[in-house]
Amino acid sequence: MLKHYLLLLVLMCSFSLFAQDYFPSNSGVIANNTNYTAFTNATIHVSPTEVISNATLLIKDGKVVSVGQSVSIPKNTTTIDLSGKTIYPSFIDLYTTFGVEKPKRQRGESQYGPSRSGFYWNDHVMPEQDVMTYFKYDKKSATELLNLGFGTVNTHFPDGVVRGTGALIALNNDADNALRIVDAKTSQHFSFSKSAKSNQSYPSSIMGSMALLRQMYLDADWYAEGHIDTKDLSLEALNNNKNLLQIFEAGSRINLLRADKVGDAYNIQYTILGGGDEYERISEVKATNATIILPLDFQLAYNVEDPFLASTLSLSDMRSWNQEPHNPRLLAENGINFTLTTHGLKSKKSFKTNLMKAIEMGLSKQKALEALTTVPASLLGKSDVLGTLKAGSYANFLITDGDIFEKKTKLFENWVQGTANVITDMSKTDIDGAYTFKINGSDYELNISGSTSKPNAKIKSDDKDLGTKMSYNDDWATFTFKTADSTKQEFIRIVANATNHNSLSGKAILSNGNEMPFNAIKAKQKEDKKDGKKRHDVVKETPFMSPISYPNLAYGFEEKPKSETLLFKNATVWTNEKEGVLENTDVLIKDGKISKIGKNLSSKKAKVIDATGKHITAGIIDEHSHIAASSINEGGQNSSAEVTIEDVLDDESIEIYRNLAGGVTSIQILHGSANPIGGRSAIIKLKWGESAENLIYDNSPKFIKFALGENVKQSRMRRNSRFPQSRMGVEQVFIDYFTRAKAYDELKKSGQPYRKDIEMETLAEILNSERFISCHSYVQSEINMLMKVAEQFDFKINTFTHILEGYKVADKMKDHGVGGSTFSDWWAYKYEVNDAIPYNAAIMHNAGVTVAINSDDAEMSRRLNQEAAKSVKYGGISEEEAWKFVTLNPAKLLHLDDRVGSLKVGKDADVVLWTDHPMSIYAKAEKTIIEGVTYFDLEKDKQMREAIKKEKSELINLMLQDKNKGLKTQPVKKKEDRLLHCDSMDGEHTNHYH
Repeated sequence: MLKHYLLLLVLMCSFSLFAQDYFPSNSGVIANNTNYTAFTNATIHVSPTEVISNATLLIKDGKVVSVGQSVSIPKNTTTIDLSGKTIYPSFIDLYTTFGVEKPKRQRGESQYGPSRSGFYWNDHVMPEQDVMTYFKYDKKSATELLNLGFGTVNTHFPDGVVRGTGALIALNNDADNALRIVDAKTSQHFSFSKSAKSNQSYPSSIMGSMALLRQMYLDADWYAEGHIDTKDLSLEALNNNKNLLQIFEAGSRINLLRADKVGDAYNIQYTILGGGDEYERISEVKATNATIILPLDFQLAYNVEDPFLASTLSLSDMRSWNQEPHNPRLLAENGINFTLTTHGLKSKKSFKTNLMKAIEMGLSKQKALEALTTVPASLLGKSDVLGTLKAGSYANFLITDGDIFEKKTKLFENWVQGTANVITDMSKTDIDGAYTFKINGSDYELNISGSTSKPNAKIKSDDKDLGTKMSYNDDWATFTFKTADSTKQEFIRIVANATNHNSLSGKAILSNGNEMPFNAIKAKQKEDKKDGKKRHDVVKETPFMSPISYPNLAYGFEEKPKSETLLFKNATVWTNEKEGVLENTDVLIKDGKISKIGKNLSSKKAKVIDATGKHITAGIIDEHSHIAASSINEGGQNSSAEVTIEDVLDDESIEIYRNLAGGVTSIQILHGSANPIGGRSAIIKLKWGESAENLIYDNSPKFIKFALGENVKQSRMRRNSRFPQSRMGVEQVFIDYFTRAKAYDELKKSGQPYRKDIEMETLAEILNSERFISCHSYVQSEINMLMKVAEQFDFKINTFTHILEGYKVADKMKDHGVGGSTFSDWWAYKYEVNDAIPYNAAIMHNAGVTVAINSDDAEMSRRLNQEAAKSVKYGGISEEEAWKFVTLNPAKLLHLDDRVGSLKVGKDADVVLWTDHPMSIYAKAEKTIIEGVTYFDLEKDKQMREAIKKEKSELINLMLQDKNKGLKTQPVKKKEDRLLHCDSMDGEHTNHYH
């Protein structure tokens, strides 16, 4: 009866709630409902911090009128007794695409200009986009969200780098958009992803997206100041939307930090969609001051029953499964504001399961409720009407039979704007449980589940399942099951009343048609006991969590290592200075610097290391690398001087550790060779376990990548329409851009107003000798061309990298003052490399060119000590000079030789202890030290291998436990690291062309 009464009540209210008062009516008399509805005798969570027992909630016209223990109930009130029930505010999902269809990607060739006029120059910037243009209320999706407890959702159009405005929608299935739309403009949305609706090539990388956002904000300010005469609807919308909530879809911890970096530069505090891996760098995440929109998309355990397949799993993937459910707790414990979202879930039904798991891992129920109610309401500026049940709020609330964050709690109804949505009929008697009964002297067991929603029953006799079918309506249950005699297809039918919670009474109709009384008694639940104590007396154990390391993968440090005072005794020391190679010599490292070099040194506080029979050198420096970065190329335009590799450093790249094991301490991560003018470099020290920002050299010299040859003229592109398409065109690109940069710099220096252009700023730095070029090069004619272009604009090329025809123009290189960073003996991997010879490095060196040997390869970089040795064979270079090819000379090319590259008192203590002659194929790096911190230790490495083996075994056992419990698992899929090269593009697997 109660169910039908409530539905009637909702219907009555709908006349007044959903019909706008200025709309004409042709279907009947216009009447306003002025009745109240009171929910009495309930436990009411007015807010996450305010709970009232035996309280009343009074609502009218879709709003809360009053709440408390002594609410005055008007005469025209419908009263609903909720004794034993609990009321909560309905949940809010801040990040959805509810009611919006995601656009399909356009097919066709890349375009290099915008497809729109009157808007911003880049199609992927669309702040003018209004989600309501695409919105269509989706009742099916709304019902799914209502069943999870959500009452309102913020939705947006998920397309583009700048996606336009979002809207706040009430999940009111019985209303129309006039009432459902709480706010048509709540938020402005951003991402690093391009629009599917446009084929405009730029940006083609994360660093390109970051540069685009930076330039957009600069242009928006310039436009707002009235400097642009033409109309730009995109910039107008961006400026108009700046007071809205700014939401950025990052999707991972590392992208979260990148997004915050962009926002900080323009005093914008993004609210950021995270990836669930924030726990890995919790202090860095906290430092952003961002509120995190947190998906609860936890990984399933892997099916590790096959030992061979299990052995292919990485420790980081196994840890993710174990650690992710702890993420919400760790955010809460560290005072990081967050809200929860269903975004990213393949099935939204898993939201509650994952939320329960997060609570099991220590997330407090109060924090969980805040994250679903008051936090999103506050971010949206709707705390006065959403998130609580205070007077004036929308009548958005949940009715449950207890604590909503307990697994067995039933959600009966979800009221939205005063409209009831019945999830589970609370008028139904719950008959779930185990029962026993007898028929004709035979014992039966009956188990019922889902009785108030989807009834299911199992009847057994002598442990034999008898194939039961069940229906349950109006407190009457019917059961049909087979007789125990499997030789016959005969059935027994039962009709029973369920008014008594502890028994079912009725009649049984046997297969022969005879009837007999039926009575099933509910079994009493057994109390678990442990050590003589009842279950509620047992202290619940904290679920196991794998320790977080720095970085959080295999070979990471439990604690970040610290600088030590170290004294190496009796080593062969390769100084790279005028002292040459010193035998039986001591080296003292103190305060991150080389403190002393000499014989018979001593220091009371130093850790003494016997280096007898071993060699000490400066750390290897790789002038040309592509490891430890998430992007290498921004190839969407013929110039990408506005992008920087510093934006996309990957501090969790295992290649950092592997390079340390090869004695490498510093690298220049260069932009790729997709375009003539590439992006800016990142020069880093391989401080394994440090954050991306802390890898970058202090006061780092400024470098940029240029490129010549086959790659930039797109020789191997099947379809190409971007200028340049020839080597002649490449020259004109340089002349054009430097001509424009010169004019830009002159205007800037004149003191007149100018539009700040990040690309032109970078090129002007080259003209002013503040930034240095490292140029990808092969063919002598192009090498000569670029030196002439540089001389035309009165600057010098710093380094030609690859430079495999350098031996042909070594004299001209010496005259220009450019260095050469080359391969030792690579040859013929593409046409323009056919003239390469292994004597190249020696010939350039003998001509007076500063020469380095580089890797341009994650594998070769681990063996640069051996690459240097090849110059001894090919060209007769002395061992000391050959060793400088991978230490002091690259330091000179990078303008770092005052800090690193040699062993000299006062320089940074970037040092390697080798087990043998450093250029021997038998030599191993025993210790690799950067600024006095030991980042690689051969003995420690062995210990870590054993620890990794042990931790993987523990995690495998936990995964097997999950499988044995019947929980879902995922198959093991072997993952291979993608190694980036000069031509690698984001999201693509390209051939390896240097």
